[in-house]
Amino acid sequence: MSAGDKINILLVDDQPAKLLSYEVMLAELGENLIKASSAREALEQLLKTEIAVILVDVCMPEQDGFELAAMIREHPRFQKIAIIFISAIQMAEVDHLRGYMMGAVDYMPVPVIPQVLRAKIKVFVELYRKTKQLEQFNLELERRVEERTAELAASNAKLVASEQRRNMALSAGNMGSWDWDISQGSCLWDEGLCRVFDVEPGQFDVTLESVRARFHPEDWRRLVAAFADITPEQNSWRTDFRVVRADGELRWCIGTAGATYDEAGRLLRLSGVAADITDRKRIEEHQALLAREVDHRAKNSLAVVQSIVRLTRADTIKAYMNSVEGRIQALSKVHSLLAHSRWEGADLHTLVHEELTPYQMGGAEHIAISGPRIQVTPPVAQTLALALHELATNAAKYGALSVEGGRVHLCWEINPAGLDMTWSETCGPPTTAPQRGGLGLQMITSGARGQMGGHANFDWRPKGLICTLTLPCAEGRELARASLRQMPVEKAAAANGAGKMRILLVEDEALVAMMMHGILEQLDCVVIGPCATCFEALSLLKENKIDAAILDVNLGGETVYPVADALTRQGVPFAFATGYGRETIESRFAHVKTLEKPVGYDELRAALRDLCDAALKRSELVNLRA
Repeated sequence: MSAGDKINILLVDDQPAKLLSYEVMLAELGENLIKASSAREALEQLLKTEIAVILVDVCMPEQDGFELAAMIREHPRFQKIAIIFISAIQMAEVDHLRGYMMGAVDYMPVPVIPQVLRAKIKVFVELYRKTKQLEQFNLELERRVEERTAELAASNAKLVASEQRRNMALSAGNMGSWDWDISQGSCLWDEGLCRVFDVEPGQFDVTLESVRARFHPEDWRRLVAAFADITPEQNSWRTDFRVVRADGELRWCIGTAGATYDEAGRLLRLSGVAADITDRKRIEEHQALLAREVDHRAKNSLAVVQSIVRLTRADTIKAYMNSVEGRIQALSKVHSLLAHSRWEGADLHTLVHEELTPYQMGGAEHIAISGPRIQVTPPVAQTLALALHELATNAAKYGALSVEGGRVHLCWEINPAGLDMTWSETCGPPTTAPQRGGLGLQMITSGARGQMGGHANFDWRPKGLICTLTLPCAEGRELARASLRQMPVEKAAAANGAGKMRILLVEDEALVAMMMHGILEQLDCVVIGPCATCFEALSLLKENKIDAAILDVNLGGETVYPVADALTRQGVPFAFATGYGRETIESRFAHVKTLEKPVGYDELRAALRDLCDAALKRSELVNLRA
């Protein structure tokens, strides 16, 4: 295959208009575009045509994109074809995960951005073209080697060795080769190897010291150790290593080397090839990071749902199911918004409309919304979505939205201290403060404090409820943190009964923190916290006597390791809780027990039992020393 040959790209969609749009978007690539309107047509095209990339719609009649991908991957001939999913509705994290499990290389939302689609398709087209060219090149190389071997059968040892070096360099992709003549004490690099190391051919003095300066120290020691193990029977090796260029840039390479011995077993020369694989390494690291992030978000979402299921209370099964479903639907809506923004944030106007539109009755404007357009972070968006759901549900059951003439006005404004959001109900039945705060009030209050660093205020007026949420900006956050610290300290001081374990709880997800707090209290512990940042946790640790701790590893982008280090210095046992895998924990904490989210009652109880044993051993040791 030459550079000018066209590559086949298969477009699969049951809608002709969308197929036409993809054809227009990809026309400028100059490749051969093949269209299929169903999974059956797509499979027929695959069987009779060599396809490089498949662009497939997820939602199709008869068989959807996931099923088509599964069928394609089952055929050994099609297992390396790049599959890109396009979907307008199935954009949740679980759908992304399912797509990647089916063998997709990417998952694109609708509307499709032409430039992005072309760029992604072009990457896989070029990769396919280069792969085919390399296969042809290798076939041609094998033919030429056979011819040259026949012609040079009678040549002397030097020509044979030279041909071996050449064959090795070409078989490695002709990226760069080197040859070290042991007897002469000389080393030669070709131009390709000079490009890999970013040195000027003819100007770089190839010596042991100059070459070592270009290697990462750890990899150089490994190469020296591998060289020491060379024998006439085991005379070759292959390894990855890092090159440090003159400007400090670190590049990954893969190298293959072989040794030549004379009949007496004396080492004559070392020859090898090296290829730059930095781009491949970066792709692998990105894929690993993406997989970890998907796993983390999925587990965190499951932990929130678990908390909702566990904390929700109702008098009947039907009421319980309605409450749980409503809260999960509120989470689902905000997750869809965040998925569209690649989890960078959510527009507050859009979020409010998504959550409150179901409560508009009969087309009348029962809910008025006003406020500037602002972007809120994913944790704040999730907390606000649940808060708005709880306020609207309460209003529909008992407040202004429960009567025909009732009105709700939701407004927000930005001021020097941060963001103020006010929920006002009018023309509804008289309201009174509940004697006992339910889960809804707890979710709003805890979410405002824990994840947004602010507070919630409820004013139960005869004409209707007024709820104010205050979210501090960066300048006002320290004051909010200080007030947040005082609340758990006072609570812990009041509850600090004799003989109870004092557990520091660090968790930035409000609902998960509430659930774990409840379980720990059921297990007869005094809970210090919960707190959502390292700053708060370190302050609580300084102001309270702590027996043990449960630490969420990721606190809104910062790690909890400073708290773990402080606990280690004090000899206080602790356990981690995380939505990431155990392998992401730093190696210095390899001995620490790790709970993977969602954390259940039995898991937390078992971890607490281990922490209690460790705390007792620590106490006995202190008493013994005293």
